[in-house]
Amino acid sequence: MPRRSSIAGTLLRVSGSQRTWSASDDEVGYIERPSSESDIVFLGLGIVVGGLVGLLTLTVGGLPLTLTTSGGALIMGLVFGWLRSVYPTFGRIPEPALWIFDTVGLAVFIGIVGLNAGPTFVSGLRETGPSLVFVALIVAILPHLVSLLFGYHILKMNPVILLGACAGAGTITAALRAIQDESQSKLPVLGYTVPYAIGNILLTAWGPVIVVLMQ
Repeated sequence: MPRRSSIAGTLLRVSGSQRTWSASDDEVGYIERPSSESDIVFLGLGIVVGGLVGLLTLTVGGLPLTLTTSGGALIMGLVFGWLRSVYPTFGRIPEPALWIFDTVGLAVFIGIVGLNAGPTFVSGLRETGPSLVFVALIVAILPHLVSLLFGYHILKMNPVILLGACAGAGTITAALRAIQDESQSKLPVLGYTVPYAIGNILLTAWGPVIVVLMQ
């Protein structure tokens, strides 16, 4: 059964008599027994608090800036995830539930984005012609190409972590999933988390700024 060792953040899997390991809880750490139950209160609290944080508005130079409910939920997800890693006695979500969120939820999200973007893409293609596709490819590929070259040759980063960071900077969860499948490792998540949070915050907060600059 999984157990937390005395080293913070370390997960030790052992087998043996339940009575033997229960007697040494104080020495080894908190026992995390296999379970199919999810801490819905913990999950719901994170969503509610994140939504409330996203409702806050900061006015700078007459321009209102806000994280929106999705940005607030993202920030609280990071905070609550950190709390879970430090205090593993609450906030448990089993692996099958995480798989549903990660796989089915991602597929639904991509489908919704595609359905919403389809009409505007077709109208834009009719107005500007095929050049829209080539410009979009350059804008999408060039920043990641520069990041990969700079991170690998200058910063000497691990390629798998670097690819995860690029996926996070582009706020592309599907790319992270593809990198994990190809590398057969969870290591890309180490590079994905912080760039993803920063990318989403900037994407949300700088939208009104860009609109004002264009006007």
